[in-house]
Amino acid sequence: MQNCLLTLYMKNVEPFLSRDLRFGDFVPRFAARNSASMTRAQRDSTIWVPEGPSESISGAAAGPLSGLTFAAKDLYDVKGYITGFGQPSWRQTHPAASSTAPAVQALLDAGATLVGTTQMDELAYSLEGQNVHYGTPRNPACPKRIPGGSSSGSAVAVADGSVDFAMGSDTGGSVRVPASFCGILGLRPTWGRVSLAGACTLAETFDTGGFFARDASVLRSVGSVLLDQSTRSTATLKRWVVGTDAFDLAESDSKQALYQAVQRDLQGVKSVLGEPQEVTMATIPGPRNLVDWMNCFRVTQGREVWEALGEWVTEAKPDLGPGTKQRFEMASKLQPDEVHKAKQMRESISQHMNDLLGDDGVLMVPSAPGPAPMLNLPQNELNTYRKQLISLTSIAGLAKLPQVSLPVAVVDGCPVGLGLIGPRGSDEELLRLTEELLPLLKGGAG
Repeated sequence: MQNCLLTLYMKNVEPFLSRDLRFGDFVPRFAARNSASMTRAQRDSTIWVPEGPSESISGAAAGPLSGLTFAAKDLYDVKGYITGFGQPSWRQTHPAASSTAPAVQALLDAGATLVGTTQMDELAYSLEGQNVHYGTPRNPACPKRIPGGSSSGSAVAVADGSVDFAMGSDTGGSVRVPASFCGILGLRPTWGRVSLAGACTLAETFDTGGFFARDASVLRSVGSVLLDQSTRSTATLKRWVVGTDAFDLAESDSKQALYQAVQRDLQGVKSVLGEPQEVTMATIPGPRNLVDWMNCFRVTQGREVWEALGEWVTEAKPDLGPGTKQRFEMASKLQPDEVHKAKQMRESISQHMNDLLGDDGVLMVPSAPGPAPMLNLPQNELNTYRKQLISLTSIAGLAKLPQVSLPVAVVDGCPVGLGLIGPRGSDEELLRLTEELLPLLKGGAG
């Protein structure tokens, strides 16, 4: 890895050093918004759900999150309000919640204040951040590009300074992708470590309760409240693994920018993680490359999506956006033998990743192929990009692993995230590493 990094640095990155490619804080470009004091009518309805809480819900008087504000994706129940799930027909066919989702309640009990609920891609079955019914939240880091989804409103509310942190969910990348596109931190936790009781289901064995923040210490504090301590790993992450075939899926400028981020203080990174070990992940029998992993994800997730939502989609006949509609049609036509083979492949991939990471490995991959795609990109081009994107995000999803996205690089003036994947239960260690590594990777920008 070191020789690879140095070669790329000298040949491809050093000539750009006269340009300021160092990642900075995007938020100061835009006035931070105090959404807690805004009326319902004043809030941006592409970010905030108008039918959600119109006034902030205060948390406990004291607690580890006291003084912090947060938003919750509109798939978490808030007592007295209908959970909209990003789809008008869903809102029309479901009653108001009788209780608040345990994850949201835990944050309130820890002292945080809930500002409101946020818009999302419909039924969480998209990574774009565009909703044909409610609009597209403006990406504060790159206004001419999509914000990423499906936790689009939550990511934007953090990125534009409206709240300190936000709850999202991550099934196929719905926290990691908008975190990368909007230039903030985002954690997809180990599957099962954050309660999803009182939350809408997309794909049961992939869904996780993730969260965003601008500040690494805030992200870590939120994790200390939400993560189930009974499944916590006590091992220290100290073995640095680099997924070369994952980096090969990144766009060339983004690959160079991410390598440059590591080069900023390579000795510092090595003092934390040790000497890097380069690996090709897609080496198990069957899958030829990470695109095959993506197809495995597409089928196994698709089956679970149809099991969870197929009956409602068939009966309610909701007006679905083009990409979402295509994916539901695909999910409805999956054959049992196709699903069986994909499930077997998933088991092999999971075991392979567990063997690769052990209990002390941390895998470095791009969070996304590059910066966010431009707004109004044709749907067929977005579908092509989605396949490349999920080839990266499915690595953690298939194996139920935690992954954090760190905003460490800039390409064409837009952020690009670096992903760190750990073993199951290592979420706290990933959050610790995030605090330690972020200043090194951002050149002291913190």
